[in-house]
Amino acid sequence: MVRTADFHFDLPPELIAQQPAARRDGSRLLVLERKSAEIAHRQFPDLLEFLKSGDVLVLNNSRVIPARLHGANEKTGGKFEILLLEENAPNDWWAMMRPGKRAKIGTQIRLQEKNGAATKIVATVAAVNNEGHRRLQFSGAEDFFQELEKLGEMPLPPYIERAAEKTEDQERYQTVFAQPAGSVAAPTAGLHFTPELLEKIRALGVKICFVTLHVGAGTFLPVKAENIADHQMHAERFEVGEATVHAVNEAKKSGHRVIAVGTTATRTLETIARLNAGKLNVYVGKTDIFLYPPAEFQIVDALLTNFHLPESTLLMLVSAFAAPGEKTGGRELILKTYAEAICERYRFFSYGDAMLIL
Repeated sequence: MVRTADFHFDLPPELIAQQPAARRDGSRLLVLERKSAEIAHRQFPDLLEFLKSGDVLVLNNSRVIPARLHGANEKTGGKFEILLLEENAPNDWWAMMRPGKRAKIGTQIRLQEKNGAATKIVATVAAVNNEGHRRLQFSGAEDFFQELEKLGEMPLPPYIERAAEKTEDQERYQTVFAQPAGSVAAPTAGLHFTPELLEKIRALGVKICFVTLHVGAGTFLPVKAENIADHQMHAERFEVGEATVHAVNEAKKSGHRVIAVGTTATRTLETIARLNAGKLNVYVGKTDIFLYPPAEFQIVDALLTNFHLPESTLLMLVSAFAAPGEKTGGRELILKTYAEAICERYRFFSYGDAMLIL
């Protein structure tokens, strides 16, 4: 049995990055060579030194929506915070709510603008699922999704402590290549890239391509099961198009590397590989794939990622990638590497530093 507790480590709270680096590419880069277990401490632009002509770099281009909303109970005036999770249909969303116990079926909540002023939009609690999430029906707008930019705040994770959203969060908690809107958490490994750095990568002969996986709030949720095999991932919507399929399949055929930027890009590629005998094909669907030791990887040859929470599914994926097919070797290598990162005062989590696993 692989236990959740096996992925615990102690992290000094001051190493949880509360602000982004002054420049997007101003983060540090820890480089881990899997086979030799050698570690190098670099700066993020040094990524260029580890890329080769013919490599394919795969990024997740999902755009984060301003999914955090505020409102008041129409009858009592009691305040609610709403975090949108997933759109079922226009004006019909699943959401997490605080305080949840007061959000009973039938409760009507009038949404507020960022300055606290009441709007014409009302959310009615229509259902509650087993996880305590609320299904909300929105009225007062033809398509509530179109109003989000005016009403919502960036859904920063709970470990980034803000009394209120900063203006810079609207830009910096979003990748420079974000396109289709739908994520409620950023694909954070992509936050380090600038347009200039992407151009330098292309100039090396590296093919840059994109997948879309809309990151759900399940990213934040702790693994509650003692045995990680009992943990159920939340399904997330994803899409892979023809250009990416062609680039990745050609790279695999010709012996070039596929480098995934982030755990979301990794999960997308490996989901399709498992459905299609190790190759990519054009696909639109949902994935709840959970990669943990001793998982094998059929597409991804190198992984660029951030430093993750203790006992998180992201840390488990990274541990599996560090030693594919091994039950404990990858976890031991990653925890040892994290211990060195802590000693070297790397910054952790969404706005933190990056790690390249080769």
